[in-house]
Amino acid sequence: MKKWLLRFVVLLAFNILVLLVIGWLTPARVGWAALWGGIVLTLLTMWVRPALTNWFRRRAAKSAGGRTKAGEFLVEVGIVLVIAFIVWIVTVLLSGVRIGLNPLGYILPPIFVALGWWVYELIADRAESHAGALYDRATGARVGGTDAASAVPLPSPETQSARRELKDGLTDEQRRMLDEL
Repeated sequence: MKKWLLRFVVLLAFNILVLLVIGWLTPARVGWAALWGGIVLTLLTMWVRPALTNWFRRRAAKSAGGRTKAGEFLVEVGIVLVIAFIVWIVTVLLSGVRIGLNPLGYILPPIFVALGWWVYELIADRAESHAGALYDRATGARVGGTDAASAVPLPSPETQSARRELKDGLTDEQRRMLDEL
């Protein structure tokens, strides 16, 4: 639950920023609708985007054998842009974001949304771990060592013995015998 909550909050903040950039650099009018639009865009990104991606990739896989590497790259980029366009249109329909009649309001924002997804994937782990630390501090949970993945296991006695043997070539018994001499 905590992981999904953190992912939602970090993605929401990032999507609000993306919507504000879209409002500044494109003919789309975002304004205060960025808050509700950010929620809609976040929900679509978390739940609808993976389903659409799987569906489009299954459809594209049928003809994958006849494509070159460049063709495969173009198909992947096309899939991402089509999904970004669908997500953008649904976000516009469900929020107060206005496009108007300018065709650039339909073309440029999906490109910014796709670029936003790419940037988010680059920084997601770092941003979510930072947000997790803030969440732990706010809730009073122990910070550090609470996650099983972050805990470093202590080496077993057998492992320590094997490391010593690799270091000087002697087993523990041979080392004891040398010490007694």
